[in-house]
Amino acid sequence: MARLTTASKREICEEREREFPYTKHDFERVKSRIYAHAGISLASHKKDLVYNRLVRRLRQLKLGSFSEYLAYVDSSEEEFGHFVNALTTNLTSFFRESHHFDFLTKQYLPSLEKRGQRELKVWSSACSIGEEPYSIAISIFESEVDIQSWDIKIYATDIDTNVLQTAKTGVYPIERLDNLSKARKRNNFLKGVGPQANKARIKPHLQNLVEFQVCNLMKEWPVTEALDIIFCRNVMIYFDKETQNILLERMTQLLKPGGILCLGHSETPARSMNEYKLLGRTMYQKIHD
Repeated sequence: MARLTTASKREICEEREREFPYTKHDFERVKSRIYAHAGISLASHKKDLVYNRLVRRLRQLKLGSFSEYLAYVDSSEEEFGHFVNALTTNLTSFFRESHHFDFLTKQYLPSLEKRGQRELKVWSSACSIGEEPYSIAISIFESEVDIQSWDIKIYATDIDTNVLQTAKTGVYPIERLDNLSKARKRNNFLKGVGPQANKARIKPHLQNLVEFQVCNLMKEWPVTEALDIIFCRNVMIYFDKETQNILLERMTQLLKPGGILCLGHSETPARSMNEYKLLGRTMYQKIHD
């Protein structure tokens, strides 16, 4: 009789402790579905994270196992949307990796003004609940450049429809503003009153700059016009190298010469960046087509 390995014994113990049956085969099915749909590559150590992200759906649907749930995902387009939303990562904050916003305010906008350019097109490609595109909008208004006559548009996209709903409303728990200065809070947010006293809303002049849309980066993009800046931060780490190369090539084609690509602090491009020069930490300027 075959002997069980230590890893197999551990997996059996985990199965007994979990609320719902969840096998290695279930995890592999999840991996294949999210990769085929969104290009997201789940490493083997993400098995527990996947369980914790999806288990609430099993409870809500009153299903008895992950095998049963995945069969339902395959048969229901609506549930497949919930499946994708649950697995996408939404770690975000206002002015996260602040050097990108400092560069926009103090260097990039003044350089455009000096060249006589009076338009700015920016894409926040994985905007989550909206803190990144609203940080971009705040930075634009904080610049010493007079932008009143400028044509400015911030495109903000995400694959997760739930986070986009929050982003569109622009309403946040007051504690999400804790890392902002008093001046930034005062100039850019409206504090709630009464039952909404623990909430804050982004001011309308900032909301008006941002256009939110659903976008699966592996499919057709809703953003098609030439762009000055693309924020694609802490996104590439969820894709394999082949997918990263495809996305970087497509983004390069969208950027204007002189345009800026901002990546996350832990991300290194998987392809050569011959079309770019490195400006600083994770900021690349396109130098030619």
